[in-house]
Amino acid sequence: MKIQKLSDEQLLAQYSEGQRNFNAIDLSGDNLFQADLTEINLSGSILRRAYLPYGNLTQANLYQTELQDAELGDIQLYQANLSEANLSGANLSRANLRHANLQGANLQKANLQGADLYNADLSNADLRYADLSRANLEKAKLTKAQLAGCNLFRSRLVDLSDAECDRTTIGPEGYS
Repeated sequence: MKIQKLSDEQLLAQYSEGQRNFNAIDLSGDNLFQADLTEINLSGSILRRAYLPYGNLTQANLYQTELQDAELGDIQLYQANLSEANLSGANLSRANLRHANLQGANLQKANLQGADLYNADLSNADLRYADLSRANLEKAKLTKAQLAGCNLFRSRLVDLSDAECDRTTIGPEGYS
């Protein structure tokens, strides 16, 4: 699959004309501050170091998207498909990830402080060394999620019974 480079201006112009399918494009480092991209399909795309804080990607398809080190603070990702996405090192602080599909996602060293992960599916996700302090994990599915070195301090309503934790995992009460 050939990856096409697209500027943030081109993406926003085509989106405003009604196009929603942008799979396999390169938006690395692009500035999409406060962009409303509801229901966009960016599956298989590259958004490394992209700047998207306060954006709206509700119901977006981000399957296998590369979002390493992206700035996604305060973003709306309600019901988004982020399965098998690479979000390592991304800033998702205070992000709305309610009902999001994060199955098999790479969230190593991601900042998820204060994120809302209500009913999110994090099955088989790699959350090693991620910061989930003060995150809402009510009804989140963590089956076989890797949580070694993960910070869950003061996270709310987390069920770790099916997750893979070790002695380096900081639990909601501040200890392993």
